[in-house]
Amino acid sequence: MTLATQAPVATRPDVAPPEVPSFLKTETPDLDTVIRRALKPKVIAIDHGEYPADLLHEIGAAGAYRHHLATQNPAGMDIAAAIDDMDRISAECMSTGFMTWCQDAVAWYVENADNQHLKDTVLPKLASGELLGGTALSNPMKYFAGIEDILLHGEETDDGFIVNGNLPWISNLGESHVFGSIFHVKGEHPRDVMALVHTDTPGLTLKQLVEFTGMEGTGTYALFFEDVFIAKNEIMADPVGPFLNRIKAGFVLLQAGMATGVIEGCIRLCEDVEPRLGHVNCYLDDRPDELREALEDARALVRDLAQDVHNPDPAYFRQVLELRLAGSELALRAANSAMLHTGANGYLVDAPAQRKLREAYFVAIVTPAIKHLRKEIEALID
Repeated sequence: MTLATQAPVATRPDVAPPEVPSFLKTETPDLDTVIRRALKPKVIAIDHGEYPADLLHEIGAAGAYRHHLATQNPAGMDIAAAIDDMDRISAECMSTGFMTWCQDAVAWYVENADNQHLKDTVLPKLASGELLGGTALSNPMKYFAGIEDILLHGEETDDGFIVNGNLPWISNLGESHVFGSIFHVKGEHPRDVMALVHTDTPGLTLKQLVEFTGMEGTGTYALFFEDVFIAKNEIMADPVGPFLNRIKAGFVLLQAGMATGVIEGCIRLCEDVEPRLGHVNCYLDDRPDELREALEDARALVRDLAQDVHNPDPAYFRQVLELRLAGSELALRAANSAMLHTGANGYLVDAPAQRKLREAYFVAIVTPAIKHLRKEIEALID
């Protein structure tokens, strides 16, 4: 018996949805055209703080958010295609690639949940990019790995849960957005529960409390829950354990597109200066041909692993974690190489090379970070 057939429908105050750009109502854009025409001119503005909602809608209209969703993609689930689109976006702007992953992740949660209400009402809008959203699983993933305590706590009622607590730094959010979140329920039946939360829910406040060194345009907020009511028809997993086993490989594997895109962008920067600086850059390590060989090996492994994303074997998940770790490490190498290959020009304000360096460090520290990955891999080996 599903949650959707048992639970009352959640009610929230009427909030006008964000205006969808007119071109999305009349045409289906090609992703490469979107990247060239709409993303490339905005990269610096996004890095400095412009949240590109119209662009994200357009990326969705180009089909980038539906490849990995079997129920929303005519060709069936294609994780590799989703990663490839994220790769192409991240090569130009990893902030936008990261927001693409956030969108993919929250849709992945709904796709895999046993909740027909959300699949009928929310999932098609996430897949098309009409509705934008993020993933608030950084703290829960660290909680389940024994790294930190869970930050949200819920009290069960007859028709839902009352949730309190604070979450730092949740991205791809704004008015009329959604995100996935996990909270711990105490009481007679203690457990962890996962829900889809709407940013316009009463009692939930979004605040921008810090300024980052870059990637400011990712819609990143601290979230404050004060007696936030979540109806049972918005619950995606109760308890969350079996659900996490279904989604965790896809959650991590999808992030590979951010890493490979940053690496691709760094290689292009190295290649661009070869005609002018190749005679001296030849003395540097991690030359563009070496990096490209390693990148293509990584992309080939991504395609192989994407064929079996629901494989329950711990050895398979370890391969996914090892790929994600290798992607972080190679992104750091590639970004360092791009800085050295471009020389002083890479040190200028808003230079692509130093932006790629900051993006590469983000790949290495976003959950699961390098240290988190190594901890998880060690546990699977033991």
